[in-house]
Amino acid sequence: MVTHLKGKLVEKNPTHVVIECSGVGYFVNISLHTFSKIGDSESIQLFTHLQVKEDSHTLFGFAEKSEREIFRLLLSVSGIGSSTARTMLSSLSPGQIRDAIATGDVPTIQGIKGIGVKTAQRVILDLKDKILKIYDIDEVSSNSNNTNKDEALSALEVLGFVRKQAERVVDKVLSQDSSLSVENIIKLALKNL
Repeated sequence: MVTHLKGKLVEKNPTHVVIECSGVGYFVNISLHTFSKIGDSESIQLFTHLQVKEDSHTLFGFAEKSEREIFRLLLSVSGIGSSTARTMLSSLSPGQIRDAIATGDVPTIQGIKGIGVKTAQRVILDLKDKILKIYDIDEVSSNSNNTNKDEALSALEVLGFVRKQAERVVDKVLSQDSSLSVENIIKLALKNL
């Protein structure tokens, strides 16, 4: 029903904004990712998702169409509501979520507050095929991060670190930037071990 809003930015908070369009103020829930993309300019455009429930109509706003698409995909998973989907998009960028789902990276998704192992597995199981199809990702290329991760873990083991502890740190490093080279993964992991 409401696909985007373009108007004057009246109020900006990490969790919501108020946009005035033709004299009407819209309260729009946002993720931290969108908050970081919104500048301090007076004019703003957000792509929106309107959630209609029995007792409320809630608007969610996104700086990019890709973020809105990931949000809608997350809502299609049983057990993932709008607040959980928004938390996921506040914890990771849409690209990181997309890549984690495409590669079957349960630890990255499970690292988000409020997401357990079963929910993370369900998200991957339900969305992996859709993500690969929508973003035209090759399954072969999506496993390159896992190769980098495995190489980095092997190197850390050779250096004398316990694999389980090293894996936790490497997962944390990759959750912040999944496109790191093996050398950079090792360097960042060593700082945290």
